[in-house]
Amino acid sequence: MYMTATSHGCLLSRLSSPDAMEDTSSQKSGQSKGVLSSLTPEENLANFIHVKLEEYEPTDFSTKDLILKKAREVCTCNRQTIIAAFCQLFPVLDWLPHYNVKMQLLGDVISGLLVGIVAIPQSISYSLLANQDPIYGIYTNFFCNIIYVVMATSRHNSVGSFGVLCLMIGQSVNRHLQLAGYSDDNTGSLLMGNSTSFGNGTGACDRSCYAITVALSLSFLVGLYQILLGVLQLGFVAVYLSEPLLSGFVTGSSLTIITSQMKYLLGLKIPRHEGVGSFILTWVDLFRYIQNTNICDLVTSLVALAVIVPVKEINDRYKEKMKAPFPIELLVVIVATVVSYYFNFEKQYKSAVCGNIPTGFRKPTLPDINLFSSLAVDALPIAVIGFAMTVSLAEIFGKKHGYAVRANQEMIAIGMCNLIPSFFYCFASSAALTKTLLKESTGTQTQVSGLVTSLVLLLVLLWIAPLFYSLQTSILGVVTIVNLRGGLRKFHDTPRMWQLSKLDTVVWWTTMLSSTLITTEIGLLVGVCFALLCIIFRTQRPRATLLGKVSNTEIYEDQSTYKQLSSIANIKIFRFESSLYYANKDYFKAVLYQKTGVNPILLAAKHQRVEAQANAETGNSKRFFGTGFGCLKPAKKRTEKPPADACPPSIDMHTLILDCGAMQFIDTVGLSVLKEIHHDYKEIGVQLLLANCNPSIRHRLREGGWASETDGGQLAFHSIHDAVQFAERWYHVQREESEEKKDALQAPEDLNFQASL
Repeated sequence: MYMTATSHGCLLSRLSSPDAMEDTSSQKSGQSKGVLSSLTPEENLANFIHVKLEEYEPTDFSTKDLILKKAREVCTCNRQTIIAAFCQLFPVLDWLPHYNVKMQLLGDVISGLLVGIVAIPQSISYSLLANQDPIYGIYTNFFCNIIYVVMATSRHNSVGSFGVLCLMIGQSVNRHLQLAGYSDDNTGSLLMGNSTSFGNGTGACDRSCYAITVALSLSFLVGLYQILLGVLQLGFVAVYLSEPLLSGFVTGSSLTIITSQMKYLLGLKIPRHEGVGSFILTWVDLFRYIQNTNICDLVTSLVALAVIVPVKEINDRYKEKMKAPFPIELLVVIVATVVSYYFNFEKQYKSAVCGNIPTGFRKPTLPDINLFSSLAVDALPIAVIGFAMTVSLAEIFGKKHGYAVRANQEMIAIGMCNLIPSFFYCFASSAALTKTLLKESTGTQTQVSGLVTSLVLLLVLLWIAPLFYSLQTSILGVVTIVNLRGGLRKFHDTPRMWQLSKLDTVVWWTTMLSSTLITTEIGLLVGVCFALLCIIFRTQRPRATLLGKVSNTEIYEDQSTYKQLSSIANIKIFRFESSLYYANKDYFKAVLYQKTGVNPILLAAKHQRVEAQANAETGNSKRFFGTGFGCLKPAKKRTEKPPADACPPSIDMHTLILDCGAMQFIDTVGLSVLKEIHHDYKEIGVQLLLANCNPSIRHRLREGGWASETDGGQLAFHSIHDAVQFAERWYHVQREESEEKKDALQAPEDLNFQASL
C-alpha cells in the first residue's frame, strides 16, 4: 500500500528500482544518472516507494482498571501468595533451606570472625564520632547485623556504624545538646556507670542519656524514611547521587571527620563547632590552643599511626596473597589499653580514656516523639546517604558474584536495621565500605557471616567491654582517621577524572568543598543541585555538527572530527546531539543558522528588498521565492543570466537534513521550532527533511500536525542516506520542471521574433 510518509507515521523507504539507486561503484552511479535523465520528473519521484509501516494498536490504558488489577493482586489471599510475600520480605526463608554447610559454613565463619574483630575498635571509635558512649556503638553493630541477615538480598554487605553517617549523627546530637542547655563535654560525654536514668525528656536524663535519646529518635526517623522509600518503590532516587557526587561527598566528609578527631590526637579540650565554617573554626582553635597539647596523647597517637598505617598498606598490597588481613587495629587497641592501664596514663598524664563501659543489655525504650519535628530534616540526608551506600555496594558485589539484588528490598532491610534497633539504644547505620570489602575478600558465601560477627560483638557486650576502661580516646581517633584513607585517596583520581570528564570533576570538587567548608547536609544538597544543573547545561547547549559522507559508503559522520569526508553538493546535514525542548530551542536555531551559514529570516528580508527593487524597475510582480534554483552557487551555466539585481541572494543549499538520531524526545515547544524553521527555509526555496527519527518523535510529529498528505515535503526518513537520495532526486525534478517552464515561455518569444523578421 502506497501513501505519503506523513500518515500513520510512515517513512520513505529506499528506491524500488535497483538501477535508480545510488550504488557504491562509479559505474552503477553513472547508470543511475542515465536513468534519471531518461525519465520524466513525475517518473523520477514515483520511483520512491512510500511504505506504510503499520503500528501495533495501542493498548487501552485505564487507570481505574490498572488500580483494580493491582488491588486484586495485593488482596488475593491464599497459601501460595502468603508464602511468596513472606519470602520476598524475608529473603532468608528462601536461601537458608538451601544452605550448604560443607561448602559455605567455613568461609562464613572465618569471614564473620575477622569482620567482628575489626568491628570492635571501629564500634568504639565511631561512637566517639557520633557523640555517644562506646557501648552504643557496640549495640548498633550487634543488632543491625542480625536484622540484615534476615531481610537482605545481598550476600556480601556488612552493615554497622559508618563514618560519614556517624559524623552527621554527631552534628545533629551536638546541636540538640546545645539547644537543651547541656555544656560541651570534650571527653566525649562518656558513660560513667550503669545507674544512668533513661527517660524521654531532659528532666531525669543527664547529658549522655539525652545524647542517646536524640540519636535513637533520629535512627527511628531514618529507618521510617528508608522503609517508606522501599515500600513505595522509590529506589530510583539513588540514581541522582552519581558516583562523582558520592565520592566528593565522602571525601569532604572524611576531611571533616579528620578535623573533628584531631583534638583527641592532641589531647586538647576545645569546643565542637557546628554549622557553616565549622571546619575552618576547628582548625583555628587547634592552632590557638596548640600549646596545651597533651604530650602523652600526642606520642601515643604518633606511635599508633606509625604502626597501623604501614600494616594496613601491606594488607592492601598483598591482599590477594594473604588468606586474611592482619587485625592490626585490634592489636593496637589491646596493647594501648594494657600500656595505659599499667602506666596509669589517666592520672599521671591526664589522658582522656573511655572509662567504664557497662556490660549486658538495657531495657527497650521508645523514641522521644517530641524530638521528631526538629529531627525530621536531619534524618532525610542520613536516610538518603545510608540507602545509597547500601544499595550501591549490594549491586557492585551482586554483579561481581553473579546474583540478583533487589534495590527496594535492600532499602527496606536497611530501614529495619535503623528502625528496630532504635528501641535498643542504637544510632543510624548503613553498609560499611571497609568491612564489606573485608567480608568479601575473606571468602564469605552468605549472610551467615553476619551472625558470626554478632556473636563476636555479643562476647564483648557480655564480658569483654569493661576491659577497655583504660583505652585512650586518642587511639580511637587514630582508628577513625586510618579508616578514612580510602576517601582521601580520591584526590589521586582527580587528574584521571579530569581527562575523562571535566564536568564530573567539577561536580566532585564542588561537592567536596561544600561538604567540607559549609556543612555535610548542605554540601550534599549543593552537590545534587549542581549535578542536576550540569545535566541541564549539557542538554541546553549540546554539541551540534555538520555531517559529511564517507566515500563509497552510506555512512555520514562529523566533518569537524573526521578527515576525508566529502560534502554533498547543495545539501547540508545537521546533527543536534540532544533532545529538542523549551530550554535549548533558541540555541538550536542559533547553532543551526551558524553551522549551515544560512539564516532564512535574514535572507527572506533580502529577498523582499530585491523584489521591491525589481518590481519598481520592471513592474514585474513575480515572486522569487520557492524556485530560485538559478541562484544556487553550484548551479549549471546558462546561456543567459538574470540581471544581478533581479536574483535573490545566493545560497549554497537546496535541502537541509536534520539528523534526529540523538534526539530522545521533542516537546511542544521543540515541535513549534521545527515548524517555524521549516516555514522559514521553505520561504527561501530550501526544503527541510528529517532523518533517524525514533517512533516516539514520529508520533509527536504526527500528532502535532508536522506532516500532512497535502505537503509531501515534510518527510521523515529511515536513514540519512535515504534523505540524501530523495533530496537529490527532488532537486533534479525541480530543475527539470523549471527548465520546461522556461522553454515554454521562450518558444512564443522566438516565434514572434521570427515573424517580425
